[in-house]
Amino acid sequence: MKIGIISDTHENMPKIRSAVKLFNRVKVGAVIHCGDIISPITAGEFSALAAPFIGVFGNNDGEKFFLRRRFRRIGSIHERRYSGRLGGRRVLAIHEPDFLRELALSGRWDLIAYGHTHRAEISQVGSTLVVNPGEAAGWITGEATVALVDTGTMRAELKKI
Repeated sequence: MKIGIISDTHENMPKIRSAVKLFNRVKVGAVIHCGDIISPITAGEFSALAAPFIGVFGNNDGEKFFLRRRFRRIGSIHERRYSGRLGGRRVLAIHEPDFLRELALSGRWDLIAYGHTHRAEISQVGSTLVVNPGEAAGWITGEATVALVDTGTMRAELKKI
């Protein structure tokens, strides 16, 4: 299974549209959003996804009630973390990378996806693949990126959008 990972969209509608097109083109089985969605109006763009949406709130997501309500049709948004199985792998999604190394070294998850820093990162920490897709909005770094993870090979790659 391929998983699409996106973070820090910060309401950049054209970039969200580009990410959704990419995720649909490569036929991801799920999309994880690592926070800072910002506005409930973005659900309109994300509703074009052909795969389930799993999100976590970021530090800039203030309108949680309406975000949850608008995204209910396409998936779910979790308060601080999502922990579950995707493609036969144990997955943790968080926004802020607090205790990231400790979490990875615990061996509880095969994949940890996070956001917040706006810096893309793919690394192996112990037996855990750690992925920050960077910022999808491109507001801070000037680069808009997402990540794709293959749960069969546990390889990740960054894609510009």
